[in-house]
Amino acid sequence: MYIGLLHTHSMLRYLVLIMLLVVIVNSFIGMTSKKPFGKTDNLLGLTLFSATHTQLLVGLLLFFVSPFVSFSGEAMKNQSLRYWTTEHSLMMLIAIVLITMARITAKKMTDDGAKHKRMFVFNALALLIILVAIAMSGRGFLSLPGMSTGQA
Repeated sequence: MYIGLLHTHSMLRYLVLIMLLVVIVNSFIGMTSKKPFGKTDNLLGLTLFSATHTQLLVGLLLFFVSPFVSFSGEAMKNQSLRYWTTEHSLMMLIAIVLITMARITAKKMTDDGAKHKRMFVFNALALLIILVAIAMSGRGFLSLPGMSTGQA
């Protein structure tokens, strides 16, 4: 079960990253060209929201079965255990909250320019946090689980 969840989680990250880039670029174009916030913009935001929350669910399952997550005092002394137990989880949760806030708050706004700006800023911050978290893992951006360090 662990290996299947790990590979699913790893592959979903590419969907999330691609969707984040698409939404950020689309929002930037909409913001700078003062385009109306249309059905395509809404669908892109919804797709990112859905992919991100699917990733969260797989990540939560993985969190409880991974050998690289430890709930002991030793976890804070071991760099790898600390990263997977606290740092990765917390940073990704913050990014997911930002993506969720972008979607929910933009949906309630009436001004199209403000919607594009909200989607751009919140999702760009989420992308930055995700990229930092991936960089902190030491695995690289294009690796699959276990390729470089034998870790999660």
